[in-house]
Amino acid sequence: MYGFLLFVYILVCLALMGVILLQSGRGSSLAGVFGGSAMGTVFGGRGAVTFLSKVTTVLATLFLLLSLVLAMIVQGGRGKESLVAKERQKQVVVPAANLPAVGVEPQAAGGSPTTGDSAR
Repeated sequence: MYGFLLFVYILVCLALMGVILLQSGRGSSLAGVFGGSAMGTVFGGRGAVTFLSKVTTVLATLFLLLSLVLAMIVQGGRGKESLVAKERQKQVVVPAANLPAVGVEPQAAGGSPTTGDSAR
C-alpha cells in the first residue's frame, strides 16, 4: 500500500511540475514586469479559468492529500515516543559522589586556597 501510494505521489509531483511549466505567465510582456498592464485587474475579475489551471488545482490538491496520508502512514509505524525521550532513557544516572572533582585545588593547612600566583 505504501509503495503504491509513493509511486502515485511521484507521478503527481512530475505531472504537477509539467503542468506548471506548460502554463504561460500572466503579464509576460515588459509592461507586465513593472505592473503596467495588470494594474487594472489586480482587484478585478479573474477571467476565464483555463484547462491547465484546473488540472493544476486538482494535482495540487492530490499532492497535499497524498503528502498527509504518506506522513500518517510513516508516523503510524513508529512509536509514539520521541527520539529525545528515548535517548534520555538510555543515559545512566551517575551519583555526584562518584564523579571526579574538576578545577578544585586542595586547600592549604591555613584554610586559604593556594595558587601559583599568590606565592609571590
